[in-house]
Amino acid sequence: MKTALVLGAGGFIGSHMVKRLRADGYWVRGVDLKYPEFSETEANEFVCMDLTDREVMRRVIRYGGERGNFYRSIVDKFLEPFDEIYQFAADMGGAGFIFTGDNDADIMRNSASINLNLLDEQRKFNEDKETNHTKIFYSSSACMYPEHNQLDPYNPDCSEDSAYPANPDSEYGWEKLFSERLYLSYHRNYDMPIRIARYHNIFGPESTYEGGREKAPAAICRKVINSETCNDTIEIWGDGQQTRSFLYIDECIEATRRLMESDFMGPVNIGSEEMVSINKLVDIVEAIEEKDLYRQYIEGPLGVRGRNSNNDLIREKLGWDYEMTLEEGIKKTYDWIRWQISKQIYSEV
Repeated sequence: MKTALVLGAGGFIGSHMVKRLRADGYWVRGVDLKYPEFSETEANEFVCMDLTDREVMRRVIRYGGERGNFYRSIVDKFLEPFDEIYQFAADMGGAGFIFTGDNDADIMRNSASINLNLLDEQRKFNEDKETNHTKIFYSSSACMYPEHNQLDPYNPDCSEDSAYPANPDSEYGWEKLFSERLYLSYHRNYDMPIRIARYHNIFGPESTYEGGREKAPAAICRKVINSETCNDTIEIWGDGQQTRSFLYIDECIEATRRLMESDFMGPVNIGSEEMVSINKLVDIVEAIEEKDLYRQYIEGPLGVRGRNSNNDLIREKLGWDYEMTLEEGIKKTYDWIRWQISKQIYSEV
């Protein structure tokens, strides 16, 4: 039986990856500061601890294997290394979290600490066991692309070879770019097998939809659902002409698994090429309930003017392309958020 360690397993993408790996027959250990918010974890074992603590990282890596148990005594350490490690753990969120500037120090310190701890502790474990077979996946982000290539909302350049000269529009993007180079350095110097993907706005059920860290699809779904209590008005940051592409979570997981099973290291984009304006995204959500809301445009953190995945490389290397339309994915997400909100209302009655 193959084994996998999923870091950030309490988060949106990490919890979905745990489900996929279990369905694929893996023994899975999940690690995070918190359990999944909207469903029970399917991990064989879940460790709720802080990965910025190097000793925690050492233990979750070394207490590996199907027979491992993180909470047993010291006799269980130094089992075989995991076959695969998926690194999703990071301080992250939507524009309201990333682009205000208020969270920059936490974003850079916490995320970089986790990546440094992971790579160095895995390197030491490899040396102790005289092996080097553990594949490590790192989830980077389209936020690492240069701001100057994303000023035109209808013609952004996010091909993988456009990353340099570097000029991300946020500290979140700079940290992602630094960490990409960190993983590549450990591959170059220690021959550690790594895979890197640059995610483009992943969305779907079980994602955060309120509280300040939600991304645009979930936020707009929530606002349309709650519009009756807001005088049929929806607030939109900026002028609504900024563009993005959004990829449904199941497509993201499938592409990531294909990358891990391939001999291609990356970095590679994982996203949709179906670019829409925020105004168009609102149109799509409104159409689900046949609503026509008054749009109030307000100031808010926006990020780059335009962003869209370029999938030429992933089609060439992995033969992968997205299949679900944005409308299909939004409908699934909308129905799930509406169900969550209805449960909240019912519990308060």
